[in-house]
Amino acid sequence: MTTHTPRQTPQQTPRHAPGPAESHSSLARKVTDLLDPKTWIIIVALGVGWHSGHLTGIAWGVFGIAFAAVIPLAIIKRGVRAGRWTDRHLGVRTQRLTVMAAIITSVTAAVLAMIALGAPRAMLALIAAMLVTLIALMAITTRWKISVHTAVSSGAVAMLALTYGPLLLPAYALVALVGWSRIALRDHTTAQVIAGAALGALAAATTFALIS
Repeated sequence: MTTHTPRQTPQQTPRHAPGPAESHSSLARKVTDLLDPKTWIIIVALGVGWHSGHLTGIAWGVFGIAFAAVIPLAIIKRGVRAGRWTDRHLGVRTQRLTVMAAIITSVTAAVLAMIALGAPRAMLALIAAMLVTLIALMAITTRWKISVHTAVSSGAVAMLALTYGPLLLPAYALVALVGWSRIALRDHTTAQVIAGAALGALAAATTFALIS
């Protein structure tokens, strides 16, 4: 007669519940990824495009998006896959300079094409404002890692407010949210985030107002 020994089952290791710090970091990463420069470029290009000429303006907006967002994103993704860049947000300052130079070339081509093709003045002003902002960001980045995320988001809100009116100014709450995410992820200091927001608003709004 044999005695049946109950089969031992390995104890389940309890899943580790994310702590406050992990949840904080996860939220910051989602904000950074969702409200990255590409997103703001699409929003402002389509917003200004619609205001300047409805469907025709939207078509020009898509044209600008191709040079200011799609081509730059393709350059970044290719560099990440090849191991040239550490991540798509270009956390290393020296890597940013190389990519910025390529993006400036792409946006310059868009400006020249818009002039040659007779784009609406507001759309030309928008892409020119992006170019001026990029040049200013690159100049500062040679010495200091200013926040591109807050510069682009702040500039976008400023140009949308100039286009549709001051009722859009509360959208700066989203710019603040973007800035918080960059600080929470330790990609930027508070000073770099504030400087980016100030530069983006000043460069974009001034250029857009002068040309449009």
